[in-house]
Amino acid sequence: MRILWMVLLATLLGGCGYNTFQTTDEQIKASWAEVLNQYQRRSDLIPNLVNTVKGFAAQEQTVLLGVTEARAKVGSIQATPELINDPQAFAKFQAAQGQLTSALSRLLVVSENYPQLKSDQNFRDLQAQLEGTENRITVARNRYIQAVQEYNIAIRSFPSNLTAMIFGYKVKPSFAVENEKEISRPPTVDFAAPKAAK
Repeated sequence: MRILWMVLLATLLGGCGYNTFQTTDEQIKASWAEVLNQYQRRSDLIPNLVNTVKGFAAQEQTVLLGVTEARAKVGSIQATPELINDPQAFAKFQAAQGQLTSALSRLLVVSENYPQLKSDQNFRDLQAQLEGTENRITVARNRYIQAVQEYNIAIRSFPSNLTAMIFGYKVKPSFAVENEKEISRPPTVDFAAPKAAK
């Protein structure tokens, strides 16, 4: 009889989802660490990029200041592992990263107006590194999204949802499109002649 109870207990514990939560939670942490690593890489490139552009396009102070302020805002948010357990803090972090991405995009658009800047080797190297980093961010975010999806499915599926309730596991936030209306609008194309470099 005792063996029967042990087999029954092992079967119940094997299907409770606890081990799945541990595995998927670790996948989320590893994926999140990679996202932060790539965001840090991008942040580290920004001062050199801003200084290079400043040398050629000093009159673009508004754009340069926007990038610097967006980077400072991102740096002011503590990107700890606990951030992924707090939907409000996660949304704040995501919004700050989105502002930085937008500011960098404006900076690169401005650079199109300065042929000398575009031909500068240092600028081209930094731009290539930034583009590569943006690609790495996309890959890291996708891995994080997949890990969160697996975890959230386990949290919400029966019978593992019962284990989740008992141990206090909650659904984790994922990356989302900040402004769906904005991405559904076609981009504006401006064929105006570029400004001459000074």
